[in-house]
Amino acid sequence: MITLVRRVTAACALSATLAACGTAEAPRRSAPPAPPAVASRPPTLAPGPAGLTPVFENGPRTGDKTVALTFDADMTADQGPRAAAGERFDHPRLIATLRALKVPATVFMTGRWAEQYPAQARSIGRDPLFEVANHSYSHYAFTDDCYGLPTVSEDRMRTDVERAYTAFRKAGVPEPMPYFRFPGGCYDRRALKALTPAGVTAVQWDVVSGDAFATDADAVARQVLAGVRPGSVVVMHCTRSAAPATERAVRTIVPELRRQGFRLVKVSELIGAAARR
Repeated sequence: MITLVRRVTAACALSATLAACGTAEAPRRSAPPAPPAVASRPPTLAPGPAGLTPVFENGPRTGDKTVALTFDADMTADQGPRAAAGERFDHPRLIATLRALKVPATVFMTGRWAEQYPAQARSIGRDPLFEVANHSYSHYAFTDDCYGLPTVSEDRMRTDVERAYTAFRKAGVPEPMPYFRFPGGCYDRRALKALTPAGVTAVQWDVVSGDAFATDADAVARQVLAGVRPGSVVVMHCTRSAAPATERAVRTIVPELRRQGFRLVKVSELIGAAARR
């Protein structure tokens, strides 16, 4: 008996991994490191007929009552002197209101705007509440006879879009979206073909807010609320000099849409829902 006890005691002493005699545990191995997270790509639509740039106007009309408020941060390439003279093409109060109301939104920004207001472009681009999309560099029209806008030539259309993305990155916008809004909403087959290599989805709208140069915020709000349907994309503006009533209109529009059961989303969510159908 004494010999058995001595053998057992010696066996216990030999194993440093035993917490108590007779209760040995297998050595624990550290878990392998988790693979790095793969960032999901923003949803886009498949190319249209003949491989043309796809055009998106609204999301699904059935199911969840979603609506996307979009804001064009316009500034043409030749408006630098007006900005230097004090004209404001930004709208920090509008952005502050969207943040206060917790409104997800898509800002279609020109490259020239990002160059003029890099700190604001960076702040918007780094805020998870917003997403930045492309509104061209110059805000020149991609067709003739488009609200009096200067026209970009066909051979420079793609370059104009890519130049805007370069301006966004230079301003510090981390992940601009692969969405493009034609200046003035004007496009034709020629423009869609020119932009196909850029790999963007053209985003239009189905609700015109009428906020451009409007001074009656209530009229803007009424027009938006009368036009919204599930899946709607609303076009508004993020330019203080050209859309002075927009911020006040938003303070009416957002609570009323929510009261009606609408959920405010970014354009990417609507496009994702459309792509899954």
